[in-house]
Amino acid sequence: MRNQAPEQEELLDHKGNPRAVVEMALSYGQSRLNTAFHEAGHAVLSMACGMHIVKSEVIAWERPGGWSVTGRTDHEAHDVDPWEFAAECAAGELASLHFLRVEGLWTPERAAACAADHDRELAIDVLAANGYHLGRDHTPEGGKSWAAVQAMAVARMHRLWDEITTVAKAMDERDALTGAEIADLTGLTNRPMPGGAA
Repeated sequence: MRNQAPEQEELLDHKGNPRAVVEMALSYGQSRLNTAFHEAGHAVLSMACGMHIVKSEVIAWERPGGWSVTGRTDHEAHDVDPWEFAAECAAGELASLHFLRVEGLWTPERAAACAADHDRELAIDVLAANGYHLGRDHTPEGGKSWAAVQAMAVARMHRLWDEITTVAKAMDERDALTGAEIADLTGLTNRPMPGGAA
């Protein structure tokens, strides 16, 4: 655990706004592992659909009267199916929720605290910039709803749950994993970045 909060930019969404802060009513260890599952969901589904993973990590720090935990997964997406990208965005929240169920920790309040609206908004904005329509609560003409994307993500997440679990547990132990380490742990291929960078 860090002694001080991360840099402010590590806590911002893709638009530069602070991400929501919520209380989970979990112990430090449970919160940390829940965050690791969130990030592992992103990382594993990203890698499985052909993205290059740079790093995935759990970020924990002390604050007056307690601690805070968040995470981030850095990837490069080139020539990736837009709906696969959206499913990867949905996978973090869904992996968190599944972890809570598997561990017997699920409650309505904890489930609500897992909501990752910033991931949904990222998917909507990236797809819109590329001419695709993703609806928050409806199916736009010629597009898909967020619920449909979540269903895609759930199917992929269940097929890859062993890999997600392996990555989450390793991330919980080590704080951060590179794409190469995730590939070694899962047997998935970390697609090279354009230009040949590893």
